[in-house]
Parts: sequence; C-alpha cells; structure tokens
Amino acid sequence: MQLNTLRTIPALLAITSLGFLAACSSPEETASTAPSEDATYNTSLNMQEVMAMVLEPASDILWDSGGWVTDASGTEELFPSTDEGWAYVRAQAAVVVESGNILALPGRAEDNDAWMIYSEGLSQAGIMAMQAAEAQNKEDFFQAGAQLYSVCTACHQAYNPDILNRFDEEQAD
Repeated sequence: MQLNTLRTIPALLAITSLGFLAACSSPEETASTAPSEDATYNTSLNMQEVMAMVLEPASDILWDSGGWVTDASGTEELFPSTDEGWAYVRAQAAVVVESGNILALPGRAEDNDAWMIYSEGLSQAGIMAMQAAEAQNKEDFFQAGAQLYSVCTACHQAYNPDILNRFDEEQAD
C-alpha cells in the first residue's frame, strides 16, 4: 500500500504540472512545436547508456552541489560559492531538463502513460534547478534536488525496481 502512495504523489505532481503547462500554452504554440509525422530520432543508445552517460552524471552533480553536511567538525555547505559554479550546475540542470525529453522520444518511451508523466516531471525538476541556480537560491536549489530525487525514485520503482535494491545493497556495504 505504501509503495502505491510513493508512486502516486510524484505522478500527481507531474500531472498537475502538465495541466498548468497546457493551460499556459496557446494552440498556435503547441502546433508549431509538435514534431512532424515523418520525424526520425536517433535512439541508438539504449536506456542504460542514456542513464549512465547522460542523466546520472548531471543528476549526481546537482545532488552533490546542494545541501549541507554536518559532522563532528561542523557544518559544510555543498552549494556553489562562485558565479561560475552556479553557472555550471545550471548547465547540468539543463541536461536534466532535456533528459526528460530524451526519455519521451518515440523508440525510448516505455509507454504513453506513467512514463510520460515521469519524463515531464524530470524536466520540471530540472527547470526548478535551473531557476534556482540562476537566482543562486540555495533553498530552492535544494528543493529542486529533492523533487528530482522523488521523480527518479518513483520512476525506478515503477519501471526498474531492481536498481533500487542495488542502491540499498551498496549503502549497506
């Protein structure tokens, strides 16, 4: 029962975001950005390669660049401390935004249901991180990382639960 709740919350957030985005778009904007029927996409990288070489490195940089570590010697902030550092994490957040699009491409999307909701949620979390990095807002950047984690965890639970088990095993070692 609890697993369904974990899956449902990010999905509902993503659905709400999609509804908001649809309400903000004019029909002309939607029609002009829709791919043509004969569009082709190079999806030769498999899902593991996309995750390992594109999405995970960018996500890890965001998670490693936001938050606080407290130990016996005190508290250390992980946030960037320079304009260049913030620009770098903003660029990594853009990779996360576009990764949501990559996962939604024909030939990659697992289905047109929850997969698409998670893909959009991924992009929305990346946009949140980009905006927070642009404003150099530490709390918003941290919250964007939390949103990204929620989307990733929910998607993995639904589509690749073995990856969560491997992560738990690694943390136990």
